[in-house]
Amino acid sequence: MAVPEPTGWELLSTRTIIDCDTLDEQVARDLGPFQDCTSNQAIAYGELSKPEHIGLIRNSISDASELLPRFTGISLEELAVEIAMVRLALRIAPHLAGRVHIQTNPYYSYSTERTIVNALRIVQLFQHLQPGFEQDRICIKIPSTWEGMMACRALEMAGVRTLATTLFTMSQAVLAAEVGCTYIAPYVNQLKVHFEPGFMDPNKLLPLCVSIQKYYKSINAKTKVLPASLTSTNEIFALAGVDHITIAPGLLKQLEQPSSAFQTESLFDSDVSSAISVAEQSFVNNESAYRIAFTRDLHGASEEKLTQAINIFCDMQDKLVQLMKSNMG
Repeated sequence: MAVPEPTGWELLSTRTIIDCDTLDEQVARDLGPFQDCTSNQAIAYGELSKPEHIGLIRNSISDASELLPRFTGISLEELAVEIAMVRLALRIAPHLAGRVHIQTNPYYSYSTERTIVNALRIVQLFQHLQPGFEQDRICIKIPSTWEGMMACRALEMAGVRTLATTLFTMSQAVLAAEVGCTYIAPYVNQLKVHFEPGFMDPNKLLPLCVSIQKYYKSINAKTKVLPASLTSTNEIFALAGVDHITIAPGLLKQLEQPSSAFQTESLFDSDVSSAISVAEQSFVNNESAYRIAFTRDLHGASEEKLTQAINIFCDMQDKLVQLMKSNMG
């Protein structure tokens, strides 16, 4: 009897751990199995806007009213947003082998202290909503600013898993390993490809993902590379061999086709990454050197990508807050 041809998903999974980039429980249940589940404010807004979540939203607002006295410096609506994201993650968790990822409020991207407080609050919300939920199954996504990385450093030392997201440069990757992040998420495409119709990133960061992973292995870093912001199956297979990869529902469905339907050459099987050199430099105790290295990358274009991503996520945070306000009273 002929052996059935593997699907694209099955072929990819022989080389890379596959995560789902969604807060849709049905995706995690039906298209897996997945290791982790990643999310952000844009994904949360897309999911919570669905009519079937009106009950979850109202319950989250009710919980926020009850819990608000415990937390300072946060509005009822902001707390309700965080509770709703945690509730969605808890629904998905039974369908995963690994972790659920929740992103901190992007408005705190340039405050180490507020990011730490936010991350610890998210961990507390998991414990409140599902007592006994393992802390090690929670990963906090934090934008890769200097302040965000310093927050990752403190959180990892406290036993909270972190992912440095919106990462576009080797200098960010070097610092992320130094502060002990559990994961990084290099954005293959700048974030606006998902929000500006017709825009294509002229400088996709596929080779950077390969270079970072090779660098991490050379220094025996614990940090795992988890590329995000992918727009095609060609990009996905170009990264076959990376530690983890997080994939949106539309692309996951495409991967259900037979593997022969895909271009499956991987950059990990070539020397394409050798063009990107890794500076033997430490940044963790040298903020000025880090900021200069980051701002000079691609003559400032990488810093612009980070700023753009944070702005988009702030816009989505605003929409989430408005969604909560519209369901109050």
